[in-house]
Amino acid sequence: MSKVAYKPLGMVFGAAGGVLAGAVFKRVWRLVDDKHDAPSPTDEDRGWREVLIASALQGMIFALVRAAVDRGGAAGVRRITGTWPA
Repeated sequence: MSKVAYKPLGMVFGAAGGVLAGAVFKRVWRLVDDKHDAPSPTDEDRGWREVLIASALQGMIFALVRAAVDRGGAAGVRRITGTWPA
C-alpha cells in the first residue's frame, strides 16, 4: 500500500485517536476533581495552577493516545499488506 493510499486511513485513525483521547482525559480529570469539569484557559473562577495542570495533562494524554493509535494503525496495515505504510 503506497503512502498516498494510506493517508486517508491515517486521517481516520487520527480522528478516532482524538475522540478517544478526549474521553480518556475526561475520565482522568474526574479522578483529579470529581466536582468540576476540566477548566478552560479563560475560566475566570479557576486558578493558574489548575488551568496549567489540566492543559499539561490533556496534552500528555492526547500525545500518548495519538501515538498508540497511529502505531497500531500502521502495524495493522503492515499485517494486511506486508509493508509499512510510511
